[in-house]
Amino acid sequence: MFERRIDDAVRLRTLREEDAEELFQVVDSNRAHLRQWLPWLDANTTPNDSVAFIQATLRQEAANQGFTCAILLQGHIIGVVGYHPIRWSNRSVEIEYWLARAAVGRGIMTQCCRLLVSYAFDGYGLNRVQIPAAVGNGRSRAIPERLGFKLEGTIRDAEWLYDHFVDHALYAMLKRGWVGEQQGGGYSPPAARPSKPTP
Repeated sequence: MFERRIDDAVRLRTLREEDAEELFQVVDSNRAHLRQWLPWLDANTTPNDSVAFIQATLRQEAANQGFTCAILLQGHIIGVVGYHPIRWSNRSVEIEYWLARAAVGRGIMTQCCRLLVSYAFDGYGLNRVQIPAAVGNGRSRAIPERLGFKLEGTIRDAEWLYDHFVDHALYAMLKRGWVGEQQGGGYSPPAARPSKPTP
């Protein structure tokens, strides 16, 4: 199980099935906030839907395709951040995330993503990390921009959001760029590293 502390109040750990009820309550109480940019809210209507999501993330982790973490503030779930399945043939992965409304604007997600980017490069040995974000979602786009990602272009009609398509801005970071970025930023990646996975 992956677990890291961001600071005295915030930590990341792999989602587990017993999180389903709390995770669903966070989603349910933030439904209007999350629905602006996430396409799955209408399909998430009971704690069983959160169970199914968590089980899918655990299967992904067992298959050595990356993992998904609960973001915990003072021990309570406030959001989720994780990897889409790793594309081992290309040594690349995407990071996606969401945060409860009350926790937005505090720098939490930027720090969580910083840690997962470093882990993708130094833990998994990947070469490329992508972060897609809806063009109009300024808060989500600000995270890769703060982390020094390069905006590579716009993917037109990338996602169906309930009743309309949205374009995605595609940000990416290469391992060689991250080394330089972090030398300037003074950040040290997690010390513990897994054994090198085989594609």
